[in-house]
Amino acid sequence: MIDILVEEIMTRDVVYTTIPGSRDKVLNLLKERQVSAVPVVKDGSLVGIVTRSDFLENPEEEQTALLMTRDPITAEPYESIESAARRLIQHGIRRLPVVENGELVGIITVSDIIGTIANLGIEEPIGEYVDPFVVSVWEETPLPLVGRIMELAGVKVVPVLDSACNFVGVISDKDLIQSSTIVDTVERSDMSAGSDEDVWTWESIRDTMSLYYSVSRVELPDIPAKEIMKNNDLTVLHTTPVSECARMMHRRGQRHLPLVKSNQQLKGLVEDTDLLKAIV
Repeated sequence: MIDILVEEIMTRDVVYTTIPGSRDKVLNLLKERQVSAVPVVKDGSLVGIVTRSDFLENPEEEQTALLMTRDPITAEPYESIESAARRLIQHGIRRLPVVENGELVGIITVSDIIGTIANLGIEEPIGEYVDPFVVSVWEETPLPLVGRIMELAGVKVVPVLDSACNFVGVISDKDLIQSSTIVDTVERSDMSAGSDEDVWTWESIRDTMSLYYSVSRVELPDIPAKEIMKNNDLTVLHTTPVSECARMMHRRGQRHLPLVKSNQQLKGLVEDTDLLKAIV
């Protein structure tokens, strides 16, 4: 058991939004405050949370209440970080709003726990905790396709390879959000005003009604992956100790480290969530 409580490492100055509210406001908070999610509060109580994934999976939704994940998984200030880490792993999420008596008092993230693991002196090799499954993309893959691949694979980050299969960088959901824009378009729908729907009816005599409506969606620019990928000059081996990996991540503010073989060929990707397994 690790005798450290959630309240000792949680962030108390929480960036949050309220409902009713708009998607644009939340997107600006994500970009300007460099956070990965925004809790949603109504009448002082936590009612939901909006993450980067919510934006990428619901590009046309404009209302915060419909965009957010309702009744998010939470933590309590006086439980152990081991318990919180177990919940993060179990539900495949990256943060837990901290609630006391129904009120939002903080938030604890994977990054907060990584900072603690860095000082615990865990010498077990990271290779024991890394999932061998890894989804990667080619450096010329169009960004909208990268986003779709990440969504279908259920991953938050992908390594980027060149034509020779060499590792050249990484793209995360954070990079996608930073590159995204809100695009407003006007679309048209033709509706027949008559009862005759025969495909052979002459267009000149068919009564039609054109319905025009505005659509606002989050879009990714049609550029290759290499234009927004982050170069990652830090790599680790299968034998690198857990706490050393945590120190590297914490020092650089990174969520992932390439796992390489002795010849520097990519073998996998160490994500910060992998390190949580070492304390649960």
